[in-house]
Amino acid sequence: MSNLGPDYVILGAALRALRHAGGLTQVEAAGTIGIRSTFVSQVERGERGCRWHTLLKFLKAYDADLATLAIEIASAEA
Repeated sequence: MSNLGPDYVILGAALRALRHAGGLTQVEAAGTIGIRSTFVSQVERGERGCRWHTLLKFLKAYDADLATLAIEIASAEA
């Protein structure tokens, strides 16, 4: 379990699902966002949080919006 708490694990799982739905690898996603692939990995595992503007970059790279993220979060919580 993440030291940051279960909310970060759920957010990470939701972002991973969106990345998979977009057909991107972590390396491809990182390149599109302009971050390191290790950062993508840590966020997806819930080991690291991200700022609002970075979250929006994730969503843009995954061609997703906040409503889609909310759906994925609800699915990850189930």
